[in-house]
Amino acid sequence: MERRAKFYDPGGKLSYKADNCSPVKSAADNGDIELTTLARDAYPGKKLSKTELSGIKSIGYWNIKKLQNWGLEWHTNEGIEICFLESGDLTFFLENDQYNLAPNHLTITRPWIIHKLGNPHVELSKLHWLILDVGVRHPHQEWVWPNWIILNPKDLEKLTIYFRQNEQPVWKATSEIKDCFIRIGKVIKEGGEKDYESKLRVLINALLIALIENFQEGKISLDEELIESRRTVKLFLNSIEDHIYETWTLPVMAAWCKLGTTRFTKYCVEISNCTPMEYINRIRLRKASKLLLTQPEVSATDIAYQCGFSSAQYFTTVFKRHFKKTPQAYRKENG
Repeated sequence: MERRAKFYDPGGKLSYKADNCSPVKSAADNGDIELTTLARDAYPGKKLSKTELSGIKSIGYWNIKKLQNWGLEWHTNEGIEICFLESGDLTFFLENDQYNLAPNHLTITRPWIIHKLGNPHVELSKLHWLILDVGVRHPHQEWVWPNWIILNPKDLEKLTIYFRQNEQPVWKATSEIKDCFIRIGKVIKEGGEKDYESKLRVLINALLIALIENFQEGKISLDEELIESRRTVKLFLNSIEDHIYETWTLPVMAAWCKLGTTRFTKYCVEISNCTPMEYINRIRLRKASKLLLTQPEVSATDIAYQCGFSSAQYFTTVFKRHFKKTPQAYRKENG
């Protein structure tokens, strides 16, 4: 039976039920995304036992390299939710505000605060997260941390205040925070039958300490320097859809940004969660999928060339690999 935590208003009337992330589970089950998580109750992932990492509802990451047709609509979680975007872009909504997340952005969402991801669909991205239940089921309840959190009482009180009174939902992550999330993901992915709990306890405590330092230093600046090479690559990628019919190669794209191929590729992967040629193909496929439905009188072959594919055969191959059906079948089923 699916267990989902509930939040009650002061009169005891049910007002929220914790999310179960069903779109994420469906995408993972279909092989559309890589989902590497440990979880309990209704959250998707390898199930934690009753004795493992008490309080953890979900921890891990997704890695999305295919175009998706889903987003995480408005939902709530019973715990403090900390997310770190390693690569790609995501649109994050918190109550009435919208945030365009970029690599190294960190989101902090308090228990039972309504939020969503995707506008309307999630983008190509690698997103890490931790959802930690602190026992809040009614307004103004005191937070109760798991006993394996080893911060001293003073630091734990400080962290609780920072989380509860934080009005800045999106932060710039430090290198320490980034390292903790990446190492957590690696431990989960390589865990298998090995004993991973001790490693994860250490890493989660290190993450919480790094978060205290991040709060104390007030690192909330979200603006990228306009002169950075990374921004040049981002502007190029944002404009590529208007020029998908061009014969793009890695050296040509790198030269356009006045960068070497290695550095250009590094920035491209960081921004889009794809290599440059993978990114070009994703944009071309997105355009082609739209044209197949909006221009039914145009042949799939002509659409392939309009979108910059070198041949109809190659177009069919990559389209089928991505959408799991031929262009003709896609048009017939969705037209």
